[in-house]
Amino acid sequence: MSKELIYSTNLGEMYCADSLELMKGMDSESVDLVVTSPPYALHFKKEYGNIDQEGYIEWFLPFASEIKRVLKPTGSFVLNVGGAWTPGAPTRSLYHYRLLLALCDELGYHLAQEFFWYNPAKMPAPAEWVNVRRIRVKDAVEYIFWLAPTVDPKADNHKVLAPYSKDMERLVKRGLKKTQRPSGHHIKESVSQDKGGAIPPNMIQVGNNESNSAYMKAAKRLGKKTHPARYPAEIPRFFMEFLTDPGDLVLDPFAGSNTTGAVAEKLERRWIGSEVLRHYAEDSMMRFPLLSGEEDEEPTEEAPENAAQSRLL
Repeated sequence: MSKELIYSTNLGEMYCADSLELMKGMDSESVDLVVTSPPYALHFKKEYGNIDQEGYIEWFLPFASEIKRVLKPTGSFVLNVGGAWTPGAPTRSLYHYRLLLALCDELGYHLAQEFFWYNPAKMPAPAEWVNVRRIRVKDAVEYIFWLAPTVDPKADNHKVLAPYSKDMERLVKRGLKKTQRPSGHHIKESVSQDKGGAIPPNMIQVGNNESNSAYMKAAKRLGKKTHPARYPAEIPRFFMEFLTDPGDLVLDPFAGSNTTGAVAEKLERRWIGSEVLRHYAEDSMMRFPLLSGEEDEEPTEEAPENAAQSRLL
């Protein structure tokens, strides 16, 4: 299929296209960050299309190869991929681990770090093993692999510092003498210095139950069905702030409702989104209030028990 520009903004462009073909037309080493959540290898077919577990790696590697080509040497590829259950058995599929190994061993990616997305809004599933037979628990964590074409992608954790805990705030106020933990780990006085915030861990906690964003309001007003597999804005927001600067180019080859593009626009990053299904590409315009005529509001998710730690745990 040929690419078709569906809409553009001051900073970005949304296409209806096969992203593999779209990327083949892009310049090599032109993209600073690819952040995306492609269809998972789920047992049940979804309306947006998904590949089965056995064929997933073969299907995805051509996309990953083009992503590696268009990335700058300092660029990053952030891949959100959910786990899956073995069809008919209470055991977990290994497809996402095999995918990671193939990306590194066959295509030459480097695994900069693995992240984990804890979604407290996740429904307990599969019903047979979790709700009926009660032999498994709710699967509420998904994987986010931070990959890069080189061992030294651009990154700065100063830009994603989290608020200090109450204990750390007290420690900063009173200071700390050099000490040694029972484990033998030496703690220096510099630990108690105020450095502007805490270095975040590789666990992101956020629900995907977006409720009152411009996208949701416009969909309700126009009687449109929202995309059924939206990932929360916090995921692309964190990695854009961590791995890019204003003006950098962000690409989402599986854009869906274009959460990535909307976040990039707010953070003043240039962006390109590609979605193969035309109605999703067209409806993603609702994420841009100036285009859709809706009020400009941030998405709202249900707050976790400790609201101060809602960004990162």
